[in-house]
Parts: sequence; structure tokens; C-alpha cells
Amino acid sequence: MKAKIHPQYKETDIACACGNVIKTRSTKPGIKIEVCSACHPFYTGQQKLVDTAGRVDKFKKRVAATKEKADKKAAAKPAVKTETKA
Repeated sequence: MKAKIHPQYKETDIACACGNVIKTRSTKPGIKIEVCSACHPFYTGQQKLVDTAGRVDKFKKRVAATKEKADKKAAAKPAVKTETKA
């Protein structure tokens, strides 16, 4: 084997979004994760909505903006006059 081509394998911490910290060994200095065995629904048996990116909020804002734009467009549209021949 060639010498000095392998990465440094050292102790590091894995930090979860729930606050749980796991000590392990890795080539990366620090690892951040969103879900671990302490907070994952499969291990805890509790239902939990994992929405770290804010996808639900972004969707609600987008729907509200579209609805608002449609309301403005409908209000700005002139009324259609109908002529009747007598």
C-alpha cells in the first residue's frame, strides 16, 4: 500500500437537530443530522412532522400569493356589458 494517501480517521461528534450528540470516529470533523435514533418516529413510536426546510410554509405562502393575485385581477377586470335588442 502507498503511504500517506489515506485520510485522517479521528474522533468526531454527530449532532442531531433534537440536541442529541453521538461520539464516533470519522474522517469528517463534525457531522450535523436532522433525525437520529433518539427522535426518529420508527424508534420512538411517536408521530412527528419533520419539516426542516419549511416546505409547508413555503407552499402556504405561494398559495396565498396566487389567490391574492387572482383577486386583484378579478377586481381590476371591467364588468362586461350585455346589450339586448328590443
